[in-house]
Amino acid sequence: MSARDYVEKDYYAALGVPKDAKAADIKKAYRKLAAELHPDRNPGGEERFKEVSEAYDVLSDETRRREYDEARSLFGGGGQRGFPGGGFDAGDLFGGGLGDVFSNLFGGGSRRPAPRRGADLETSATLAFGDAFRGATVPLRLTTTGACSTCRGSGAAPGTSPHTCPVCHGQGVVSRNQGSFSFAEPCKGCRGSGRVVDTPCPTCRGTGEEQKERTLSVRIPPGVADGQRIRLKGKGSPGERGAPAGDLFVRVSVQPHPLFGRKGDHLTLTVPVTFAEAVLGTQVSVPTPDGSVTLKVPPGTRSGRTFRVKGKGFPTKTGHGDLLVTVEVDVPATLRDDERAALEAYASVATANPRDHLKGVTL
Repeated sequence: MSARDYVEKDYYAALGVPKDAKAADIKKAYRKLAAELHPDRNPGGEERFKEVSEAYDVLSDETRRREYDEARSLFGGGGQRGFPGGGFDAGDLFGGGLGDVFSNLFGGGSRRPAPRRGADLETSATLAFGDAFRGATVPLRLTTTGACSTCRGSGAAPGTSPHTCPVCHGQGVVSRNQGSFSFAEPCKGCRGSGRVVDTPCPTCRGTGEEQKERTLSVRIPPGVADGQRIRLKGKGSPGERGAPAGDLFVRVSVQPHPLFGRKGDHLTLTVPVTFAEAVLGTQVSVPTPDGSVTLKVPPGTRSGRTFRVKGKGFPTKTGHGDLLVTVEVDVPATLRDDERAALEAYASVATANPRDHLKGVTL
């Protein structure tokens, strides 16, 4: 995140929380907005989704949030505050971290700003239910900014080379005195690069960068949930002049399974039984991720009762969740004559009335 972002962007407003919001409130606000703005649900909300994600990345990190608050306090959120002669323009902030900004403003120096860290990237991956349970390695196709293949990042046309800026002598910044302060601002002669390109590269037009596609194999950990956002450090866009690469954020979508479901870290399954099995009790074979197990259904089991099979759920940091098996009494749509006769015979001798508790009830 650049210093310009820290000063010009209001991350609290992006998430709709006050500046003194607690970490839990920030997380809650982000989850709500992320669900509403996710590109799969809201195709037109990509930019707003990125804005919300960027805000959460900063405010959810205690150190980055403190730096952000300090920068906003010092520079008045991009406005004019505490500087003689008409204030300070947030556009003067560039490159590096806050330490570079502070040293340029108050140290009186004119050193070249540190190379920028690469930009963070965000993409999505769709997993089958079983792959989400066990973990999987998936290929991701990304479009990133990299060094131009024609000029190899120099920005100069083949056969030529950049030369040192005569204005800032390669520093990329020039000093400007204003009252009792000395400011370092980007050199206009070279736009802060310290170099001048007389004959720009025809491919990248002098920027030294071009859009490139790359395929990245990413390991998705076992137990990942639908909608979960995974951070892969250093897998984003390359940094400038050897600076660290940004991070890659992968939003995971998990396809539903025809039989199994998920409830937190638990695996869920519905198993049908006959009326006779529910009344008399039975043993049923139940599928699990590790093979079938035998589940004992006691006599008199009501439809909708849930049984727990320990350790057969989703992987967690400390072990596994459980398999929750819900028993449902299957009611046949049609009966053979002998089946109907047997049920009618039972009904004729049955004495229990399941609706006794409704007699005499009024509002």
